[in-house]
Amino acid sequence: MDRSIPLLLIGLVFGGGIGFLVAASTGATLDGHDHETGHETGHDTAHATQDAEHDHSQHDHSELVDVTGPAPTLDIEMIPDSMAGWNLHLKVSNFRFSGEHAGQDTVEGEGHAHLHVNGTKITRVYGDWYYIESLPEGTSTIEVGLYTNDHKGFSVDGQQIKQTVTVTSP
Repeated sequence: MDRSIPLLLIGLVFGGGIGFLVAASTGATLDGHDHETGHETGHDTAHATQDAEHDHSQHDHSELVDVTGPAPTLDIEMIPDSMAGWNLHLKVSNFRFSGEHAGQDTVEGEGHAHLHVNGTKITRVYGDWYYIESLPEGTSTIEVGLYTNDHKGFSVDGQQIKQTVTVTSP
């Protein structure tokens, strides 16, 4: 009698269980997020900015860092795309987008933006332009704020640097 299939099944059950226990003990999860450090664990970084379902519980986004030097400015514009969706234009001064330093220490005037639609965080933005494929039908509130490399909001005199616009989608 051939025992290869039962042995294969036993190996899969025990091997899978051991792999799961090792991943759980290191804090890594199947969603590619390390809950001990709060950072991504190596999944495709091109999709890391698409983090609408990302667990942000490890970052305190409400903490503010008051700027002491020249204050960053932010202006946002929503432009309907010629094909579909919207193009968000972030116009900044005294600020440099630095996706390469995400999660590192605060550097004044350097970081990324957070994009919220109707109060829900959609993603981080690491440049001047961002394409939004679709918005809910009707009126939507778009809010963008500037954040430090380590996810604290930039502020001036205790007021976070952010802008809000309202758009209507058919």
